[in-house]
Parts: sequence; C-alpha cells; structure tokens
Amino acid sequence: MNTTLFIVAVIVIAAPVLVSLLIEAMRTEPDRPATLSWAPDLPVQYTFIDGIRLRYVKTGDGPPLVLLHTLRTQLDIFQKLIPELAKTFTVYALDYPGHGWSDIPATDYTPAFFVDIVGKFLDAQRIENATLAGVSIGGTIPLLLAARRHSSVARVVAINSYDYAKGRGITRANLVAWLVFTLARIPVLGETVMRFRNPLVERKIMEGGVAESDALPESFVRETYAVGCRRGHYRAFLNLIRNAHKWDEARAEYGKISVPVLLVYGDQDWSRESERRATLERIPGAKLEVVKNGGHFLSLDRPQDVIRLVREFTNV
Repeated sequence: MNTTLFIVAVIVIAAPVLVSLLIEAMRTEPDRPATLSWAPDLPVQYTFIDGIRLRYVKTGDGPPLVLLHTLRTQLDIFQKLIPELAKTFTVYALDYPGHGWSDIPATDYTPAFFVDIVGKFLDAQRIENATLAGVSIGGTIPLLLAARRHSSVARVVAINSYDYAKGRGITRANLVAWLVFTLARIPVLGETVMRFRNPLVERKIMEGGVAESDALPESFVRETYAVGCRRGHYRAFLNLIRNAHKWDEARAEYGKISVPVLLVYGDQDWSRESERRATLERIPGAKLEVVKNGGHFLSLDRPQDVIRLVREFTNV
C-alpha cells in the first residue's frame, strides 16, 4: 500500500513537470520584428555590450534623455512618451539583457548586472550630462548609477522605484501576480509554473500594473507575451525574480547621490507610503511628486503627467 501511494505521489508530482517541459519544447520561436508597431519609421538599432546584443532606439534632438523600463517589459513601455519627448530631447531607450529583443545571456540577473550594463551603454553611446528616467527597476538603476558617480548622469527621474518589499512588490499587483510570483521562487515548481505561462495569465498580471486596463496597448501586451516565448527567456526571468530581493539593498547607497533627483509615484503604485518615504529620506535634496489615478506602469497610465514632470524638472 505504501509503495502504491509513493508511486501515485511521484506521478502526481512528475506529471505537471513533464507536461510543462513538453509545452516548452513545442513553443515556436517568435520572429524578431524589424520595426516598432507604434513608430514604424523610427529605426531600431543594436549594439554590443560585453558581447551581448542590445536593442535600442535613439530619436529627437536636444539634451540627452535615457529611458529605462521595468522588469519583464521592454523599451516599448515608453511608446506614449517617446514621440512627444523627442521634440525637445535626444531620447534613448533600450531593452536590458533578457528583456525585449536583446540577447538572453546565461548569467545572474542581479541589480549589479543591470547597473553595469546600463552604465556601459551610456559610455558606448558617449552620452554626457544626461537625464535618466525610468520605471520600477528602471528607476532604481539610475539612482544607483548616480550614487556611484557615473559621469553621464546629471539628474534622475525615478518613477515607482523598485527598492522595497524584498523584491516582492510585484506580488501586490493582483491575486494572479501574487500566486505566480510566489510560486516562481520555489525550485522546480517555479520552473514548472513559468513553462505553463499563457497570454491570459500574463495579461492579467499586466493589468495589475495600471490603474485602468485600457491603458495597456494591445500590441504591447501581445509583444511582451511573444518575447516570453523566446528560448531561454523564462529561465532568465526566473533568475531575476530569485535575485529580486537584492534591489532592497539599493537604498543603502542613496545617501551618496549628489545630483538632482525627482521621485514620482502613481497613487496606485505597488509601493506603500512608508516605503516611498524611506526612499525619499535616503536621497539628499530629492523631490517627490504623486500622480493621481496612476499605477506602476505610469508611462502607460498617465503619459502626459510623466512628460510634464520630466520637462519641468529638466527645464526643457
């Protein structure tokens, strides 16, 4: 009897793993788009940093503005900002490694890795006296670059910076996000859950990042799901999730920041008031703005507010 129960238990545990592996093996590799769905005339460019090919765009004329996206998204999260900001800035936006259509190296996706890559991108592009503006980890990365005195960084607009909750802020998006990202941290089970991913689940998680679901462009939702079907993507994302607690450590460096900083939060962001205050108090001279009816993906939720705040803060 005990042997029978053991065999049944093994089957119950192993079956989902095997099915998920089969599903993953059957996924088709998505085609890399040659153009941007929201700006087909804007050239898509690639550069190599430490042997990793990164996708990026550069457009506009004026002082440099570098836009940095959230975890699991890509430069297209700024599609409502770039055309307008390019009227007064030279705008750069890139896909991090393991994100969008950049390469997916087998590495540890730690905060140090992202900060290093972005810093080297700034160097490679010879960007000077720049404003760095980003959402979530894209807000934390420039704060760390500023703290480490990167010569390209003149000021920072950190939007819903991801430096709290031991990297589990995303579990506050909604119940689906809580379930998926809680399970993702568990060895074997996390891999199995990620291999079972589907567009309906991913859409629901994305909806947890905006105050209103219609703020999500349909093309953006489709493309971010397609990106997740690339070979090696889910493993890279799992690695990022399992290293996410390290983003909390960023605050320890904020006291070294000497450039102007604007912290921007959507009033419906995943961060709590106490967490926002803790970040504000760490950064010498930082200013704080709260945008009404805005969620975590503020560049999609309230693009006009973000555009206004960036221009006011930079006097451009």
